[in-house]
Amino acid sequence: MSNVRAARLSRRGVLAAGGALGLGAALAACGDDAKSAGSASSASASAKSGPWSFKDDRGTTVKLDAIPANIVAFTGVAAALFDYGIQVKGVFGPTKTAAGKADVQAGDMDVSKVTVLGNVWDEFNVEKYAALAPDVLISTMFDSAGTLWYVPEASKDKIAGLAPSVGISVYDRQLTAPLQRMWELAESLGADMTASAVTDAKKRFEAAAARLRAAAKAKPEIKVMAGSASAELFYVSGTDLSVDLEYFKSLGVNFVEPPESAKAQGGGWYESLSWENVDKYPADVIMMDDRSSTVQPADITEATWKKLPAVKAGQVIARSPEPILSYDKCVPLLENLAAALEKAKKVS
Repeated sequence: MSNVRAARLSRRGVLAAGGALGLGAALAACGDDAKSAGSASSASASAKSGPWSFKDDRGTTVKLDAIPANIVAFTGVAAALFDYGIQVKGVFGPTKTAAGKADVQAGDMDVSKVTVLGNVWDEFNVEKYAALAPDVLISTMFDSAGTLWYVPEASKDKIAGLAPSVGISVYDRQLTAPLQRMWELAESLGADMTASAVTDAKKRFEAAAARLRAAAKAKPEIKVMAGSASAELFYVSGTDLSVDLEYFKSLGVNFVEPPESAKAQGGGWYESLSWENVDKYPADVIMMDDRSSTVQPADITEATWKKLPAVKAGQVIARSPEPILSYDKCVPLLENLAAALEKAKKVS
């Protein structure tokens, strides 16, 4: 199998399983402070003029005559830029729930103020995209081939012909790397990175990392499993490849690690288990994928799940497999896991 095809299969598998990426629950941002910072950043962007360039994680440098005004981005990227005061015109990816509310991946964005080009996998309205007269398209990348997340394979060439693109890699690196890259991107787009809401969020992130490191050191015996659920299968993520899990592991968190052979069918991201075998790995804390495409813990009816020691002990927390890459949104990922470790009892 070619590397490109393998990459496609793995990214589809990642989407289907959900269990390949990060953890924690995305909490509300800094409210009025974030909004005021956003206004200041927008003003800063409009005040700047002249040519714009940015070298992305594919090694591609995009050059424009001016800072992009019409930005189209993957929903999670748009949410991160919003936290830095940059408003996009259009989004693609999970943006609205079936009830019409903002998806968890939309963060604090007002989803009524953006054009949604596609809300689910393989959906991207090219005609609407062209009508926005995009200056640039921005997305994340979950493989080494530079595949733009949620840009459909069938229409990628048409999409590429309408505007240049920027890719931020979230593949096989620790969370701090793409966080820094998103910071640099926002700054290039005119965001005010000296705004108090922005600098305070970075300080809170650093404090939360120190707290998680201390919690992990205090309870090294606590085993954490990163999972995701579908109606048919339960997925157990390994720490390799995922930006959040790699980072949490570096801080000392003791994760369940499926063997490489077991993760082979999941593109190296995860092992899939039948619900009858959901107890294969002993775990004291379970982190569950919070994306709307997955089955949430409260809706799991399988008796085998309900018998798991961590479930019976109430030691199940949320995980955001596709973190919104602003420091403000990543603080809760660290704090929630730290709090879970601090309170956790050895039950496995």
